[in-house]
Amino acid sequence: MAEKPYKILWIDDEIELLKPHLIFLERKGYEVNTASFASEGIEFLKAHDVDVVFLDEQMPGMQGLEALLEIKKIKPFLPVVMITKSEEENIMEEAIGKEITDYLIKPVNPNELILSLKKIFQKKALVSEQATRSYQKEFGKISMDITMANDWKSWMEVYKNLSYWSVKLDEIEDDQMRDILNGQLSEANRNFFKYIKKVYKSWMQDSDESPVMSRNVLDKFFFPKADKPSLLVVIDNLRYDQWLSIMPLLQDRFHINNESLYFSILPTATQYARNSLFAGLMPSDIKKLYPSQWKDDVDEGGKNLHEEFFFNKHLQRKGLDIDFSFFKVLTHSFGEHVLKQLANLKQKELIVIIYNFVDMLSHAKTEMEMIKELASTDSAYRSLTKTWFENSPLNEILSVAARQGRRIFLTTDHGTISVKHPTKIIGDKETSLNLRYKLGRSLTYNPKDVLECKNPDEFKLPAPFINSTYVFAKEDYFFVYPNNYNKYVTHFRNTYQHGGVSLQEMIVPFVILDPK
Repeated sequence: MAEKPYKILWIDDEIELLKPHLIFLERKGYEVNTASFASEGIEFLKAHDVDVVFLDEQMPGMQGLEALLEIKKIKPFLPVVMITKSEEENIMEEAIGKEITDYLIKPVNPNELILSLKKIFQKKALVSEQATRSYQKEFGKISMDITMANDWKSWMEVYKNLSYWSVKLDEIEDDQMRDILNGQLSEANRNFFKYIKKVYKSWMQDSDESPVMSRNVLDKFFFPKADKPSLLVVIDNLRYDQWLSIMPLLQDRFHINNESLYFSILPTATQYARNSLFAGLMPSDIKKLYPSQWKDDVDEGGKNLHEEFFFNKHLQRKGLDIDFSFFKVLTHSFGEHVLKQLANLKQKELIVIIYNFVDMLSHAKTEMEMIKELASTDSAYRSLTKTWFENSPLNEILSVAARQGRRIFLTTDHGTISVKHPTKIIGDKETSLNLRYKLGRSLTYNPKDVLECKNPDEFKLPAPFINSTYVFAKEDYFFVYPNNYNKYVTHFRNTYQHGGVSLQEMIVPFVILDPK
């Protein structure tokens, strides 16, 4: 069955002079309706459906801009192409502000009409076709890079490339391409796990061969550049692909001074990675130096209550005297409170904000069916993150900080991964609860599914009791106890978890933004 032709309404007081254009469009397969006055066109729209309006900007009676407002009241999402004799910048700015889709300057060339219509009706298909072709060309190179990656720099490049294509393919409706990309990501995580298993212990020796990690990321990326009033934002649980999704929302206001990646320590969990980031120390050293502030997994009470204390001690060890304010945002209302406070903090050298939304989102996906549906795929998870950020107090906080002339440092403590494959584990009642890593003393597990650490000191982790063992789940695996096995597999599969070994959890962004 032939597709129905697209319907055009052309509103112009000189419509008779446009007969050649109308015939041209009809021969190209479009159905064209006309109106000589704006009021006539608006009445037509009330009674008929059309796919696009061509609207003359200068007409007797109701002018084009007035007509545009009326059209948007009737059909807010209807594409409108403004056609004008005037090239005055203020008229075009006003028209664009009132949400025209495109504009053309008289005299209009028939081919310009077709090009404008293609942009409106075929943009998605053209973008999809181009993106698919480009990814197909890159597929072989990505596969080769995954196979050849043998150091942390090459793994960063692999993950950057995979994240770029993950976001790029969000723009198209091609499930086959996304499935192929997800297959490459799974292959990359298999190889990445083998790599981490081989090198992670050596990274703990502070050698020149180690990447920037949680323990030294502020020393390497933050302090050398914090030579002007600054804002440091740590968005808990923010993956690199999520950063790529929100980046377009910031590009009009900021220059990206630097976009780097660093490695979260293991476990890739807030209690370890975030405390390490602020303290500038590995967890075992934090516990030795500040035993009253550190809590092990088995201890009662909050594990992330002392970031400000750790940061202050970090500054003291470096001999830095920085006047700073520190906030931890756990709710939308407190985010709004911090936003209001910024006006009173203009003289502060540094403002530090921990923002917990993304972490809450990933945990909510585990507990709430609605969130599971809204973030059922990585693509949906990115989209939800972007929507949140666009409407969050944090977005406005960045704008206010920019107006204060602050340099902005945006980072995270670790990422997260959607878990698919259960692996059985047995432990005593004091075994930690996290699904991606376990700390215990009598653990039984499949060694093929984990990175083992039987001597916590080798990973610079605390040992709460004799024979403490840490195990970290590989790829997208998650730990499940044999009791009620099927129930918990069903409950936790396809939820976002962190603590283990994957590209998404370990390789995370550190971005420096300067106000435009």
